[in-house]
Amino acid sequence: MNPDPRFLFMSEGHAEALATLVYAVQERKGFITLTGEVGTGKTTILNALLSRLESNVQTAFVFNTSLEVEDLFATILEELEIEPVVPFRKSAALSRLNRHLIDRLERGLTTLLIVDEAQNLSEALLDEIRMLSNLETPQSKLIQIMLVGQPELAEKLAQPQLRQLRQRVELRHSIRPLHAQETAAYVRERQTVAGHPRGDVFTAAAERAVYRFSNGIPRVINVLCDNALIVAFSRQSKRVSAEMVDCAARDIGLLERAASKPLGDEREGSERPPRPGFLRRLLRRRNLEPAPEL
Repeated sequence: MNPDPRFLFMSEGHAEALATLVYAVQERKGFITLTGEVGTGKTTILNALLSRLESNVQTAFVFNTSLEVEDLFATILEELEIEPVVPFRKSAALSRLNRHLIDRLERGLTTLLIVDEAQNLSEALLDEIRMLSNLETPQSKLIQIMLVGQPELAEKLAQPQLRQLRQRVELRHSIRPLHAQETAAYVRERQTVAGHPRGDVFTAAAERAVYRFSNGIPRVINVLCDNALIVAFSRQSKRVSAEMVDCAARDIGLLERAASKPLGDEREGSERPPRPGFLRRLLRRRNLEPAPEL
């Protein structure tokens, strides 16, 4: 997880998601789910969460969801700095994990397991993760489990055979895309952080066009704006118009997505943008340094 923290943009939806996760960890909620479409900022939220967690929280990450049961337990033990079980026996791995968790709880410490791309987990692995939530004392869960994934995760958990797991989820949160005003603010903020204080390289009409084509998905906004800046460079323009955004959207295959929506009100031709290597030279000439992902 390595998005540049300088470009952290907390929309209302992102702030709500972060507050929910911080609360869940602080209150030792057992099972938590965070869902969102690709590119909506789940990794950004997780990074922000980690930066806000107190030092008494030990975190284990599972990024590879194409695992066998043995690999899952081996990953968890390694992440929590627990001696591995060789040869592997699940009962022994659970015993070591349980002792580690009890020791941390007795010292007032918290343990958090985060599973990314959880929508790809098999039912068998999801059931193994559910069993981990059985590690508890009469007063408290020994480990908190956060499942992070695309909307398909919620669909998977809704299946009848996963009813027991679904019933254990104490907090659910879904990240919303940015709305139109947030999209404009996002584009301006990234320009400001990148070294253009006024944040006005994109016209108001261009900002509206960015929203129409991106549907408020931050990752799509980044790619679209990057290509729109290249179009501006090809025309030696200091500003990005709505028509330039239209041209960029066509080049990266976003035009069909917004085919039923009106295009921007600024039109200047339809040249295809040049290769991305030209972007930085353009902005340096005009004293505009782009964000790494914009």
